[in-house]
Amino acid sequence: MGVITDTIRMQYLNNVRMDLEFKIQLITQNRMELTKACDDLMKVGTDYDSDNPIMKTLNQRQQKLKLLEQKLEQQQMQYQTRLKMVETELGSVKQRIDKNISQAFSY
Repeated sequence: MGVITDTIRMQYLNNVRMDLEFKIQLITQNRMELTKACDDLMKVGTDYDSDNPIMKTLNQRQQKLKLLEQKLEQQQMQYQTRLKMVETELGSVKQRIDKNISQAFSY
């Protein structure tokens, strides 16, 4: 009975692991896009004087993008922490399955 429940748990943990890896990948892509957008804003702003209202607006937008990037980074770190927890539990479940199988077939 333990092998069956551990196998179900292992499948569940694999699904959670894949979901977390996918979310981390999406966040990484979004962070790259935000970095590119910040760089593009700075390239546009090189034509303007620092006292120009357009430049101030560009700086405000750049700050908002940086804040968003920081939030994404924090979320990515949370997902990576959860992924480590899932991988640790997955290793534990695999060990229990191996132990149960070896006990079931030892004569």
